[in-house]
Amino acid sequence: MNTLKGKTLFITGASRGIGLAIAKRAARDGANVVIAAKTAEPHPKLPGTIYSAAEEIEKEGGKALPLTVDIRFEDQLQAAVKQAVERFGGIDILVNNASAISLTGTLETPMKKFDLMFGVNVRGTYATTQACLPELLKAKNPHVLTLSPPLNMKAKWFQNHVAYTMAKYGMSMCVLGMAEEFRDRGVAFNALWPRTVIATAAINMIGGEEMMQASRTPEIMADAAHAILTRDSRTCTGNFFIDEDLLREAGVTDFAKYLVKPGTEPLPDFFLD
Repeated sequence: MNTLKGKTLFITGASRGIGLAIAKRAARDGANVVIAAKTAEPHPKLPGTIYSAAEEIEKEGGKALPLTVDIRFEDQLQAAVKQAVERFGGIDILVNNASAISLTGTLETPMKKFDLMFGVNVRGTYATTQACLPELLKAKNPHVLTLSPPLNMKAKWFQNHVAYTMAKYGMSMCVLGMAEEFRDRGVAFNALWPRTVIATAAINMIGGEEMMQASRTPEIMADAAHAILTRDSRTCTGNFFIDEDLLREAGVTDFAKYLVKPGTEPLPDFFLD
């Protein structure tokens, strides 16, 4: 199975960046995509809305359902899942992509920002998975893919931004635990993380144009996600995949095509030694 044709993907934070790239890659196969994201009106600092994302997805050959969803709230998730099922008949794949970031130290992280990261990253991932699971359990090849890093407990990955690291690792712990919990029921739980920095709005806000120019495009993550989501869910679960390593194993040799600026050496991402 190497296609997502006819599959329904529920993707959080799919109005831009990696989430949108994964959606568009699936759309090229003829997939249905539920865009579960907060941006319904144009944002002054961030590109794209759920509606512009829907247009891009449908231009690629997929079907889109744009829904305004804040994954911190169960009622919004339940309503979104219900609408997804009414429109497409079920959910085959969940991509937990939505995430909040603040690379700040303990004294520089207001509790409001701490709560946002834990509300979106940890609680949001858990709640979205819980809401989608009844439909995933009915699907033929159900996958949950979470955009989170391998659990690396070296102090250096905590010291400068302990709150953010804990929040991202909370997402990874969902993968670790749920993969075992649902192994016998055939739902795959895997994580995907980039080897290098990816050119997204978040990276632009953190490092500006200089960091963006030393990044890879979101398409590398989209191609890696596609490679995971087309595998047999019963034999591919509990993995913490790295985009470049996964694609090399799949036979990809040209990584220059993913560079934002040709000829540059992309910066390494967090959490990887």
